[in-house]
Amino acid sequence: MRRVRLAGVGMAMVLGASWAVASAQTPPAAQEMGAAQGQAMPGPTLTLRQAVDRALGGSPEAEAAGADVSAAKAGVSLAQTGWMPRLNFVEDMSRGNDPVYVFGTRLRQQQFTQNDFSLNSLNTPTPVGNFATRFSGSWMLFNWMGTQDQIKGARFAAGSAAAMSEQVQQGVVLKVVEAYQAVLFAERRIAVAEHEQATAEALLEDAKSKVKAGLAVDSDRLAAQVNDSERQQELMTAEGDRDVARATLEAAMGSELATGTKLQPIEAKSFPAGVLGDEIASALRTRPDLKALEQAREAQSAGVKAARADFGPQVSAYGNWEMDRDSFAGSGGNNWVAGVQISLDILPMGKRAKLAQEEAARRKAEAQERSGEQQIRLAVQSAYSQHATAERIVKTAEASSEQAAESLRIVQNRYNAGLATITELLRTEDAQRQSQNDYWRAVYGNTVAYAELMYATGTLTPDAAESLQ
Repeated sequence: MRRVRLAGVGMAMVLGASWAVASAQTPPAAQEMGAAQGQAMPGPTLTLRQAVDRALGGSPEAEAAGADVSAAKAGVSLAQTGWMPRLNFVEDMSRGNDPVYVFGTRLRQQQFTQNDFSLNSLNTPTPVGNFATRFSGSWMLFNWMGTQDQIKGARFAAGSAAAMSEQVQQGVVLKVVEAYQAVLFAERRIAVAEHEQATAEALLEDAKSKVKAGLAVDSDRLAAQVNDSERQQELMTAEGDRDVARATLEAAMGSELATGTKLQPIEAKSFPAGVLGDEIASALRTRPDLKALEQAREAQSAGVKAARADFGPQVSAYGNWEMDRDSFAGSGGNNWVAGVQISLDILPMGKRAKLAQEEAARRKAEAQERSGEQQIRLAVQSAYSQHATAERIVKTAEASSEQAAESLRIVQNRYNAGLATITELLRTEDAQRQSQNDYWRAVYGNTVAYAELMYATGTLTPDAAESLQ
């Protein structure tokens, strides 16, 4: 009976080694149907695209960027009002006995009589009341293209805000991809840890049986117990990391995950990148934040032109129509005035300071654009290198995982035959477990690295992110 039991334990270990080899070679999507993932509570499946859409719909960063776009568009409408006439309405009610006020009021009411020329009426007039209805307006006819420059600047600012909003959205997508991948990797670690714990328990039972049979010393049993305890701790740590990763994903999406929600696995795949020079050129053409800097520079240039236009004379038209009466519903007189006005600031100290500010802002925008180009070049080079490294790491990790699985199988056979110590077996299992975690870390890290390259080149749109899965 003891031989049968030991053989069963040995078979379990061999099956464990076979599982390790299959884990290194089987795509994640297939493995999700086994191990710990298959034991989870059934629930809805959240794809990467769904997570991205939820994030873009509820992200505070995306909402703030959208508000900036709306404000910039309102700025265009505000600048365009510079060509529109101003029209004001005033309903004025007054009463007094100021001689000038009384004299003018009676004239405007068209109620002036001969008696109003008497000295007493002129010097000490009787108080009178006046109800005035007044319409007044003005219209800027010419200001040396200042209004046009202001409108151009506002339109460039709106374009800059729209481009920056797109950049913010791509940043949100990248956060979701990273968090999504972190959850998947944490779940993989749990699957590996659960299998290793089961193997550790089987090894502990085998050690106990061998000690009872006199085929092993008590230190072997103690080593197996320590190994079992360590595997339990690793499983608890992996579960804690999974909870943290899910919380990070919820924060990236701006909403909580429903209980039992599963993530759709992302299969191990290769993401070939293009030529570095082409990637940099593409980034300089498509990066939304660089477009935003270009638009901001154009907006500042238009601001400089508008500030210079303020030094020239301005031509405007104005008009006024007024009705005056002694009671609200009474009759009275009306009058109007219209004219054209030319104004010139002959001591434009404030305008000179304003022009200096606009020119400084333009130089800053130009410097920021050059700095942005340099940073984008560096970002693309860094992301390109990291992705190329990640691709190589995946291949190396896959080979290492296969080698570790084969090494574990050999040592297990030697241990069952009494040719290897439990210390050798535990050390080999540690190496195999580490190689498994390293492999899945490389697989998911490769996807993140490619997503970061897409972000660096300005192509990480929701549709493009969907192709990662």
